[in-house]
Amino acid sequence: MPDRIVIVGAGVGGLAAAIRQRARGHDVAIFERNDVVGGKLATYVRDGYTFDIGPSLVTLPHVFDEVFRAAGTTLDEQVDLVRLDPQFAYHWTDGSSLTVPDGDDATAAAFDAFAPGGGGAWRAFDTRGRRIWDVAARTFFAGPMSNPWSLATRMRSPFDLLAIDPMRTLHRSAASFFDDRRLVQWADRYATYSGSSPYAAPATLACIPHVEARFGCWYPIGGLDALRAAFEDVARSTGIEIHTATEVTRITAAGTRPDDRVTGVQLADGSHRPADVVIANTDAEHLYADLLQDERALKRVRRAMRSTSGFVMCLGVRGLTAGLHHHNVWFSESYRAEYDRLDAGDLSDDPTIYACVSSVTDASQAPDGCENWFVLVNTPPDVRIDADDYASLVLDRLSDRGVDLRPRAEFVHTMTPDDIAARYRSPGGAIYGSSSNGKRAAFVRPSNRGVRAGLYLVGGSSHPGGGLPLVTTSAKIVDEMIARDQL
Repeated sequence: MPDRIVIVGAGVGGLAAAIRQRARGHDVAIFERNDVVGGKLATYVRDGYTFDIGPSLVTLPHVFDEVFRAAGTTLDEQVDLVRLDPQFAYHWTDGSSLTVPDGDDATAAAFDAFAPGGGGAWRAFDTRGRRIWDVAARTFFAGPMSNPWSLATRMRSPFDLLAIDPMRTLHRSAASFFDDRRLVQWADRYATYSGSSPYAAPATLACIPHVEARFGCWYPIGGLDALRAAFEDVARSTGIEIHTATEVTRITAAGTRPDDRVTGVQLADGSHRPADVVIANTDAEHLYADLLQDERALKRVRRAMRSTSGFVMCLGVRGLTAGLHHHNVWFSESYRAEYDRLDAGDLSDDPTIYACVSSVTDASQAPDGCENWFVLVNTPPDVRIDADDYASLVLDRLSDRGVDLRPRAEFVHTMTPDDIAARYRSPGGAIYGSSSNGKRAAFVRPSNRGVRAGLYLVGGSSHPGGGLPLVTTSAKIVDEMIARDQL
């Protein structure tokens, strides 16, 4: 008889885990408290404008293709992906700009034109990133991180540990490659992909720009919601039960010891759904504080530092902005000063501003002759924000850089860390779950194996971390763990 699998939360990690478990012949049911599946892979629609208010970029598309192939289809059959060229446009306070194309030779040429010797420095930095990625993919991302020994068993030699460069920070690594402070800041930005600080996160994260260069930056026509819809369609087509607007209030177990097995979940209406396995696609802090109420586990989980949160603005903008690209970044004057403020729990008054304007690539995302500006500024978790005041500050900073959106904005919709926390049950509004700050971050991040037999964790707060490819990888890790546990 197939095992009964219950999944709490229908984020991408939960959907990917469900598809994999269903492919193994198990009966799978997902319970999602929101009205739509996808978790942080979400959209906001207003007056003909569509905004991706979570992830705005697809990398490592083969990770998603592998999930769909388990269900007998492919990513190409489900989603129309476009490889972006150029990938990003970066702007500095001195008025300089760097547009990064797709392709190694073109990228090196762009870096050389931006700063003498920049192309050679980029190639060396990318070579380092390639080495980190190749080793990390077969070690760090290839299985659970229950303890240091679990990682050691996947390493071919002690040199693998040196290769992933975990002992120095991303900033120190970037400064060793680039003489131009602007290019150091460019490299430092990749710490933000995991909600971390370049001054605390390990140089291992140098693999992220290499991943973009090697595997591309992709956009699904129709927006990131097309990927969300594909996950949902594939899950339903395989016979997975998906219950939306249905909250799980408790995970039940036979006892309180680690070898006491989970027995199912209790729903908000008081009913109980029995299960042999429960996969929690929730923040680990919420899991152990509310759903399992295990103080010892909660104490361990809270050793992991929360990722940054964010202040989001969605602007419907009339007219077209000269020189605008799909992905755009306006850097602060000083990353060090910006992160000193964030680390102190304060908002930066000179924040780095990221803007995704997908209508540049996909006209369906905005009315004719208009732009859909999704703007994100990093903030500390738990910070309280006056949305109107901070939106005004961010618009002022954009105006200072020559991009004044106020006269053309039809509306401004904001989301604060409080909004993010309420919508996704992410403590403090931490966007990526747990951060990568510190040399031991990978080992204090909550394990994929829960504290009761038959309980497993997927998603951004557990190994290997936040972001679409990593939460999808967490589902693969858990799928393989469950298969081994059943032998």
